[in-house]
Amino acid sequence: MSSPSATPSDLGAVPTVDPHDTGGIGGQPRGLTTLFFTELWERFSYYGMRALLTLFMVAPVAAGGLAYDNRRAGMIYGTYTMCVYMLSIPGGFLADNFLGARASVLYGGIIIAAGHFTLALQSEGTFYVGLVLIAVGTGLLKPNISSMVGSLYRAQDVRRDAGFSLFYMGINIGAFSAPLITGWLAQSAAFKDVLRGWGFNPVHSWHWGFAAAGVGMTLGLVVYLLTAGRLAHVGRPPAAEAPRPWGKLALVLLGAAILFALVRLSDTDPRFAWIRYGYVVLPVLAILWFGFQANLDSKRIAAVFVFSLAAIIFWAIFEQAGSTISLFGDQLTRNEVLGWKFPSAWFQSVNSFFVMTLAPVFGWLWVKLGERQPSSPAKFTLGLIFLGLSFVLMVPAARLTVEGRVSPFWIVGLFFLQTVGELLLSPVGLSTMTKLAPPKLLGLIMGIWFLAAALGNKLAGVLAGEFTATDGHALASFFLQQAAWVGVAALALFACVPWVRKLMGGVK
Repeated sequence: MSSPSATPSDLGAVPTVDPHDTGGIGGQPRGLTTLFFTELWERFSYYGMRALLTLFMVAPVAAGGLAYDNRRAGMIYGTYTMCVYMLSIPGGFLADNFLGARASVLYGGIIIAAGHFTLALQSEGTFYVGLVLIAVGTGLLKPNISSMVGSLYRAQDVRRDAGFSLFYMGINIGAFSAPLITGWLAQSAAFKDVLRGWGFNPVHSWHWGFAAAGVGMTLGLVVYLLTAGRLAHVGRPPAAEAPRPWGKLALVLLGAAILFALVRLSDTDPRFAWIRYGYVVLPVLAILWFGFQANLDSKRIAAVFVFSLAAIIFWAIFEQAGSTISLFGDQLTRNEVLGWKFPSAWFQSVNSFFVMTLAPVFGWLWVKLGERQPSSPAKFTLGLIFLGLSFVLMVPAARLTVEGRVSPFWIVGLFFLQTVGELLLSPVGLSTMTKLAPPKLLGLIMGIWFLAAALGNKLAGVLAGEFTATDGHALASFFLQQAAWVGVAALALFACVPWVRKLMGGVK
């Protein structure tokens, strides 16, 4: 056991991997248990707040919200979630060259907690400050905690994909429980009555939900520090005598600032909406550039961009859970079962419930199949297919809204299909990135992976702006068009599977 007073500077030790370390969850390395619970609480904070974000922005002022329209709320939601992941690139670079992964996770968690507690303050200005702090903190924490999971294993350790699946289950335990708690605090009549009894204005119940998210991140930091000794062999900072690339850091930060400025320009000026096509075009150009280089590392980087492009498309649909599907659940769905009413934010727990149910099955399946399991690009193709089917399912649901609110089981079915797709793509993607990345570029490659999530999240926000609760037939077309585009992407990736496997150079 490590000392509770451990600091970033004394978290480092011998950078070796013990292949016989089976003392963690399910025979995994002990360090996975620490990262499992730290990430569980970080995701509790993130998804607890995200479950409320769009609903808070569109709620009337009289109900404690900001009274934004769907388009404005979608743009803010997309920009915020984009920044959460986009900042993973400078966060990964800082870890690789300055702080080390373990210190980056610690500092990131502190900033995230500060952001959530800032959201708990009742003003529009602190709302935006809180979003900025959470985005910066997540940029430090998210890529580096994932890279440390990969560092717990040797390259050919067959436990690797199963370990990432278990890690992903921890994420979803936090994501499942968070909306149940924050949604009840923010939306339930029972808690509003409690606030009245305490002498507080019940319309500010949203901010109690935001504060609960901050408590979750604080608990994650406590777990991380108390068990830091299990991570003594991974995530160390560079040697003290190693030169620090300040110039490159400035370029990375400048690149992130330029990307943010271009995205904002595409939002605010219709003449520059074409910039969004670059989300797809630029990865394609990177694939072609690196794919036809002679050295193996370049070819593997091309494969990284193939997976990243597929991820952009996946997250553009999947991450509408917090916008389009959140609004559908709040405005067009009967939020009750057998006469028992529940907060609409609770729909955000359904995906995580299915992950917790299915992740052990997928983890067991990959270990059982061993060398016979599908390749990573094949798993990605299947993930896109299930994602497309989820929006196909919403087409008849949208048409039924013409007659009134629909059953909540339409959303349950959507999340089941999306969860199957997610488990075929997201944990596999995390694992594959750590296997394809050159050792000195691990944090940066993880940053690229999360940049794909950033761009996908931004597109999700843009698409959510087209959501309508007043025209069921238009809403059905909205779902069908997106399902069709995902189907096209799945077919294209399927056709490229043999080539992508060659680019990976023996990595499976």
